[in-house]
Amino acid sequence: MDLKRREFLTGLAATSALLSCDSAIPTAKAATPAPRDEWARVRTEFDLASDWIHLGMFLLASHPRRVREAIEKHRKALDDNPALYLEDHMDPSPTLKPASEYMGVKPDEIALTDSTTMGLGLLYGGLPYRAGDEVLTSTHDHYSTHEALRLASLRHGVTIRKVPMYPTPAAATAKGMTDAIANAIQPATRFVAITWVHSGTGVKTPVRAIADAVAAANGKRTAKDRILLCVDGVHGFGCEEATVADLGCDFFSAGTHKWMFGPRGTGVLWGRAEHWPTMHHAIPDFGHAGFEAWLSGGAPPPMTADRMSPGGFHSFEHRWSLGEAFEFHKSIGRAKITARIHELNRTMKQGLAAMKHVTLHTPVADEISAGMTCFDVAGLPPKEVVKRLHAKHIVATTTPYVTSYARFAPGILNSPEDVEAALREVRAMTS
Repeated sequence: MDLKRREFLTGLAATSALLSCDSAIPTAKAATPAPRDEWARVRTEFDLASDWIHLGMFLLASHPRRVREAIEKHRKALDDNPALYLEDHMDPSPTLKPASEYMGVKPDEIALTDSTTMGLGLLYGGLPYRAGDEVLTSTHDHYSTHEALRLASLRHGVTIRKVPMYPTPAAATAKGMTDAIANAIQPATRFVAITWVHSGTGVKTPVRAIADAVAAANGKRTAKDRILLCVDGVHGFGCEEATVADLGCDFFSAGTHKWMFGPRGTGVLWGRAEHWPTMHHAIPDFGHAGFEAWLSGGAPPPMTADRMSPGGFHSFEHRWSLGEAFEFHKSIGRAKITARIHELNRTMKQGLAAMKHVTLHTPVADEISAGMTCFDVAGLPPKEVVKRLHAKHIVATTTPYVTSYARFAPGILNSPEDVEAALREVRAMTS
């Protein structure tokens, strides 16, 4: 049997084993040797270059086999007969159902977007601001949150106030972050905008505790003055076991082409059902209710999550394949995924912390960190650290903030051997 055919049969057997289970991945029954463990079998579902160690997968996903095959199926059908295939597939239910099950929410509470940034733009551009309202956010949030809020302030006159949640990432604590937000709430505060996992430091914020603090503040307010908690959740989504429902927030935006391994150019924006009618959208929707109102000359219907989904034509073969990404996570088990990611990152952080020439910036504790590990090497700029790692075929990144660090992000496609190889190269670095 030639090598290519043997590799094909091994991958086919492993795929059958992976996709036939609900929460575990059984050993493949094949004539040829199966990969040594379940995580190695997960790795066979991806077409990643095998001569690189990929420690930056959080940025943009490689598609697992079932997502690739779904995309190709829809692409071929659209190429064959685009008008009729589009007409037959405009119902978003096949995408929304698995998404809602994974998130622990209702399908009609989810708007479909192309990215976290699109979701944040729609969210912060569409909130029901009033004169004198304030949005409270942190100094640690990403450009997309800060810029979406700046644009909202220009359009609506809303005040934006930024507060630090911790003095340094290594000194962050769950209580300190919760208190920082709780103590910063003022009478004018109507919206709190935070991020689940800070991509610039690797710090995971205690969203549930912050939600409880916001709820306590709301207990002293009338319904019309209630504070809404809005979350950029992309680097916890597909990485952390907690569902969106568990977080206790009011709105949640995340791209699904990062830790979720969803089709590139897909995302979700979730909001509680009672909040959607108060929202305003900036992009016309293609939902039936809005379009029919336009045709009849009637008043637009109340806002819904479906109407918040931007209309127009999209990369439909990608959007219609998103459900497969949620099913892929389900086939492995979200608790197992979370445990694996934390195990690898804990090893990475402990290894870096033991090096005298390295400064670890991400907290070691699982409670306040997730899938990213940020660090500095003495005498070397972060870009030089990453450049040297690339020369060794190890993918690392730098954080895109004013204060930049080198960054690893071990995920479920990595092994302990990958982590040790990265640590070995950092250990050998000198200025």
